[in-house]
Amino acid sequence: MAVQQYSAGVGRRKTSVARVRLVAGTGEIIVNGKPVDTYFGGNTFTAIVEEPFAAVNQQGRHNVDVKVLGGGLSGQAGAIRHAIARALLQHDETLRVGLRKAGLLTRDARMKERKKYGLKRARKAPQYTKR
Repeated sequence: MAVQQYSAGVGRRKTSVARVRLVAGTGEIIVNGKPVDTYFGGNTFTAIVEEPFAAVNQQGRHNVDVKVLGGGLSGQAGAIRHAIARALLQHDETLRVGLRKAGLLTRDARMKERKKYGLKRARKAPQYTKR
């Protein structure tokens, strides 16, 4: 029995975490057991997910199995994009230049700022009155 080779990657964005398995195949992307079009419902997030393949001309060469949790659709799409880029890099180190130039290997560290006590939100203070 032949053992199938795969590459794995973990990506994060906001509060979302995506775990990706990359296998040689026909370009099928499965997110939490559903096709990527069904899971995200629109072309915007699907395009974000497929961006790493377009950056290095690898469309249709790999099947992707994704487990993603936490956050909303935008954060999940960004996490999947980051994870796919990392998995491609693990699969073939020569793709680093193209992925780096497209900005796909950098972890976007922007998070929602926590609410502070005495304030209404993270930075909004109650209205000041003199009396």
